[in-house]
Amino acid sequence: MEKMTRFVARAWYYFRIGYSTYLTFLLGYITTLITVYYLAIKNIPQLLGLFPHFISFSVLATVVGVPLSVGIGWAHLKRSPAYTSELDISVEANPYNYKLIPGYTKEVLFPIILEQLSLIGRIADTQAQLDADTRARLANWEAQLKHLIAGGMVGTPRRKI
Repeated sequence: MEKMTRFVARAWYYFRIGYSTYLTFLLGYITTLITVYYLAIKNIPQLLGLFPHFISFSVLATVVGVPLSVGIGWAHLKRSPAYTSELDISVEANPYNYKLIPGYTKEVLFPIILEQLSLIGRIADTQAQLDADTRARLANWEAQLKHLIAGGMVGTPRRKI
């Protein structure tokens, strides 16, 4: 049952991305061009003189609209507090901010970090460089790393995973 729920959730996500990013965008763009041309430009003789054919209007609208849209998108990402808020929400909801990412991070990188931490702790212990507080911190980090490598999570996400 869990596999089916996961499959449906993934399919729903792919549908939303494909529909909203590609189909709706394309249909919206074409609909806007047609609506503006046939309802506005065709009924204003001065504009009809500038754009006697739909193709000339759509080419000019595209040549002007694409760079304008790029500029607006850039401003949204670089200058707007809205994007940082969107990113904050995305980070809070991402379960991999509390778990290890599958692949080399979980299989190689963090086991190496765990081994290094263990070796450094043993070296410091043999040189009598560990006090009780440092030893407790090292043990806590080792326990958290082992928990992460085993598939657990650390921290408290805003929503349950």
